[in-house]
Amino acid sequence: MGAGAAALGRAALAAALVLLYYGFSIGITFYNKWLVKSFPFPLLATLLHLLLIFALSALARALARCRSGRPRATLSWADCLRRAAPAALSTSLDIGLSNWSFLYVTVSLYTMTKSSAILFILLFSLLFKLEEMRVALVLVVLLIAGGLFMFTYKSTQFNTQGFMLVLCASFLGGVRWTLTQILMQKAELGLQNPIDIMFHLQPLMFLVLFPLFAVFEGLPLSISEKLFHFHEAGMLLCLVGKLFLGGILAFGLGFSEFLLVSRTSSLTLSIAGIFKEICVLFLATHLLGDHLSLLNWLGFAVCLSGISLHVILKAINTKGEKALNLNEEASSDPDLELLLHHAERGEEEEEVETIQQH
Repeated sequence: MGAGAAALGRAALAAALVLLYYGFSIGITFYNKWLVKSFPFPLLATLLHLLLIFALSALARALARCRSGRPRATLSWADCLRRAAPAALSTSLDIGLSNWSFLYVTVSLYTMTKSSAILFILLFSLLFKLEEMRVALVLVVLLIAGGLFMFTYKSTQFNTQGFMLVLCASFLGGVRWTLTQILMQKAELGLQNPIDIMFHLQPLMFLVLFPLFAVFEGLPLSISEKLFHFHEAGMLLCLVGKLFLGGILAFGLGFSEFLLVSRTSSLTLSIAGIFKEICVLFLATHLLGDHLSLLNWLGFAVCLSGISLHVILKAINTKGEKALNLNEEASSDPDLELLLHHAERGEEEEEVETIQQH
């Protein structure tokens, strides 16, 4: 009875965290499309969001430090530029180009094209030897690429400029997550917590994105009433509120992803991501009037099958690695095995306490 209640509690917690992740992730997708209709300066909006995320992450670090009494990891500017700059460069351009693309593409085309990011993640994982070349991975690549082609073929709402922006963002997303994974795995930096990652990356991301904003949006913004020539104070306050909402959603998305992975697993996040994309396409067709043909839906299904195959392969490989590690521990000295078991339990309890403190 006790075990069943505990399992039910874990399932309820996982469901609540998935819904929280859905709320922020789906919300920020539709928010970006909604914002560019009234404020067509996505790069400026992204810069303001970066400043707000930096402020919120600094506040979260301060609260965590007050509760735990332990100092947070802090890198010098020299270390940030040397170690975190590549991740900041790819992350800022990924987010900036993604938001920029909403000026030209529909939510459905954006969602489908961003799904191709897994192609680039796989390619860079192979390049950095994080994955081994296998026939199954080739099949995953072919399914996703084929599905993307079917989805965009003769699409009535296709825009070449917007599609290229999203595709470049997907490419940079592959670089981004690979470099971020490498950065978080460097134990000596102490950046395993995404709050610390966000705190250190936002200033660098702002510096990277600002020249792009100055070149493409500086002049149009300087002559636009959207910022400098408001006729009513209420319009300015309304705009500030909209931009503030975007920063909250962006910060909440990063934190909800961290909570979901830390309390469940990365596999749960991957599966939740698949169903999230289905929800986004369903909402886009019913709420925004996006038009999808039968071929487009088939392409989406083929692409999702490739993503699902990748998730299944990842789960099987993870399970096999855990079994191999257990076998190696069982064949080692029993006293050492017992010591490792207690050490692992202690680390897990410490991680839970740290997460609760955040």
